[in-house]
Amino acid sequence: MSTIAGASNSVNVQSASTYSNVDANANSSDSLYNEFITLMVAQVQNQDPLNPSDGTEYVSQLAQFAQVQSSDDMVQMMNNNQIMMDNLQVLTTAGLVGQEVSIRTDKISADGQSTYDGSIELSSASNTVTIELTDATGNVTSVPLGPQSGGKVDFSINAEELGLTGDYDIAVVVDEGQNYSPTVTINGYINNVSIPSNGGASIVSVDGVGDVPFYEISAFGEKKESEI
Repeated sequence: MSTIAGASNSVNVQSASTYSNVDANANSSDSLYNEFITLMVAQVQNQDPLNPSDGTEYVSQLAQFAQVQSSDDMVQMMNNNQIMMDNLQVLTTAGLVGQEVSIRTDKISADGQSTYDGSIELSSASNTVTIELTDATGNVTSVPLGPQSGGKVDFSINAEELGLTGDYDIAVVVDEGQNYSPTVTINGYINNVSIPSNGGASIVSVDGVGDVPFYEISAFGEKKESEI
């Protein structure tokens, strides 16, 4: 202990060496806080006892460091929560193999023989609703759905009847003057789930759609029965 004598009182102040234990990371909030305490103690030890510094300045600086340390702790907590959420996502998506889902998409991958069910969401009624499938060379196959009221409209695409093989872009044509693109969903079963090595959303591989991010799933259906 070092002793500083005032006009009538003596004040005991801990030596600066007491606070010399600083984290290995010199830029961490704890390290900076300890360094500030060390400097503050040195200032107190070397001030004029008859004309001491204003203590409110120290209190204000201590409060600022407390805020910095609190922010640092909050960032660390958020990082830990993100890791926990990523692990939870892995555990959740791992059990989705064989699950039927509806995927928001603007593409379809046809095998030439399967039928693909899906739906579109109309904001308002339309006298003409047509699904257009465009292949890589620009050829368009139309699937007319006729007049439809607003809301969900189900459809089926028979790849064998339409002679569809390969990847196609999906577009929905409605009455002229309706300036929006209806949302398209395709139903299919999840074949596998992959987790990106650099983080981010899990990728699910779905029949008729291909690989899409997990968050494009709009609905879940029945679980495919296990094949013996």
